[in-house]
Amino acid sequence: MFAKLQTLRTIDDSGAVLIVRLPDTESAERVAHAAIEGGFRALEITLSVPGAVELIHRLASRYAPDGVAVGAGTVLDGYTAHECIRAGAAFLVSPQLNSEMIRVANRHQVPTISGAFTPTEMLETAEAGADIVKMFPTENAGISYAKAVLAPLAHLPIMPAGGVTVENVKDWFAAGVTAVGVGSAVTKAWQPDGDFTRVAGAARDFLMAVRDARK
Repeated sequence: MFAKLQTLRTIDDSGAVLIVRLPDTESAERVAHAAIEGGFRALEITLSVPGAVELIHRLASRYAPDGVAVGAGTVLDGYTAHECIRAGAAFLVSPQLNSEMIRVANRHQVPTISGAFTPTEMLETAEAGADIVKMFPTENAGISYAKAVLAPLAHLPIMPAGGVTVENVKDWFAAGVTAVGVGSAVTKAWQPDGDFTRVAGAARDFLMAVRDARK
C-alpha cells in the first residue's frame, strides 16, 4: 500500500506524466533518460515501443530508488498487466476501461490510470477502481470539453492525455484536471537533428509551466 500511495503522490506532486511512445527502443530509452534528467518523475512507457517490458524493467531498476515512477502504457488485459508489474512497472495505463487490468493492479497494489471519454465512461472507470481517469482522446475535444465534464464531475481525478503543451497547460489546470499526460511536445524535441539534450530542456520548460499553472 505504501508503494501505491507513494506513486500516486509522485504523480500528484509533479502534475505530469510523460508518455513515451516512439517507434524504436533506443530512442525511447534515450528520451526517458533525458526526460528524467530534465525533472520528470513519472513516465509511461507504452507497450507499442519494441521491447517495452524489458525497457520498463531497466528504467525501473535504475530510477525507482531515486523516486521516479516508471509505468506501463497501453495495457489492455490482465495478463499484460501482470507481466508489466513483474517487470517493475509502478503504475499501469490503458486507453480504455479494462476491468481485469484494474483488478490485477489492485490485487498487487499498483495504481491505474484508465481511459475514458464520455461522462458515463468516466464514472464507470472510477467505479471499476481506477485511481485516475485518463481523458482520451483529447485532441478533438480539448480544454472546453474537459471544463464542461468537470463541472458536474469535479470529484473525479481527471488526466487528459494528448494535445497538452507548454502554451496551453495552464488552461488545462484551470479547467480542473488533476494532472496532465504529455507526449510529443517533450519526447520528440530531439528531432530532426538527433540532439537528445533538447528533450531535457523541453522537460524542464514543460514542468516549469506546470508549476506556474498550479500556483
